Amino acid sequence: MVTVSVQPDFSNLLAVLRRERPSRPTLFEFHLNGPLYEKLARVSFPEDNNLLEHTRVRISAFKNAGYDYAAVPGSLFAFPKGEHRKGKTISLKEGSVIHDRKGFEEYNWPNPDNFDYSSLDKISSDLPDGMKLMVYGPCGVLENVMQLVGYETICYIIADDPKLAEDIFEAVGSRLVRYYELSAIYNTVGVLMSNDDWGFKTQTMLSPDDMRKFVFPWHKQIVSVAHANGKPVILHSCGCLTSVMDDVIDDMGYDGKHSYEDTIQTVESAYDQYHDRIAILGGIDLDFLCRSTPEKIYMRSKKLFERAESHGAYALGTGNSVPEYVPDRNYFAMIQAALDLR
Repeated sequence: MVTVSVQPDFSNLLAVLRRERPSRPTLFEFHLNGPLYEKLARVSFPEDNNLLEHTRVRISAFKNAGYDYAAVPGSLFAFPKGEHRKGKTISLKEGSVIHDRKGFEEYNWPNPDNFDYSSLDKISSDLPDGMKLMVYGPCGVLENVMQLVGYETICYIIADDPKLAEDIFEAVGSRLVRYYELSAIYNTVGVLMSNDDWGFKTQTMLSPDDMRKFVFPWHKQIVSVAHANGKPVILHSCGCLTSVMDDVIDDMGYDGKHSYEDTIQTVESAYDQYHDRIAILGGIDLDFLCRSTPEKIYMRSKKLFERAESHGAYALGTGNSVPEYVPDRNYFAMIQAALDLR
């Protein structure tokens, strides 16, 4: 376990997202995992879906690990989907419930306004001084469409019935925009994350032109919501986004980008290429984090801070998240590199 004596200071993450140097090495993570949250918080999650109590556990865990924020959902808003088996690999069509115009019209579309966001206000007395919340979504525009429709099916619909495709993306995208509107108004919220996986190992899941037509307009609105409320917004997206990074930075206007894999582009390379245009967050590849020794993980993490020392615009974390199969000792070796430099 790590020992953290420094109080949270959200201004450090703000500095990173402004592409400045924070006052001290800064950590960033999207998700930890259940046992790790409980180990760091020294308390168990409640057995029910009490969002306020879950948020309390997350805040304690993030604070005790040395983060300046806690990642939480704004509410329990989500798009109901069919059953999906869990396994080492998953189908991109299993669990889909919309396959044609009839299915689209019969689907019971949830209203974000009907969900309770009050935990974002009620938690204020539990939030340590200097700490803020990062609200993430119930997946993103493309991910929800693929889960509702199926990957192959949405590709066929785009080709055969582009109006239906447009309607489906509008139904999902507009509701996500509203979800972020309802979340962004709270003073406890310091930053928003739009989490939407867009790519495979070598390319985006849809062609860049189709991404620009169906997906990106809704992301542009999400960014506008955040900025209208005076808050930065981060894109979490896996896969190879080389062909659309200019869109992410120049058109949509995201403040930070998260999710990197060594087999696509190392975080070191991404930092060198983009740090003067967008903040680079995380990046310690999960395969590296699982297979390497704590000593190698510590040294790579430390060197990333050294790389960013002159220019800032970087916060340390994994390339994606911290699933349960990551050895705790390796995770702690990574964040210890930040704590030792403070």
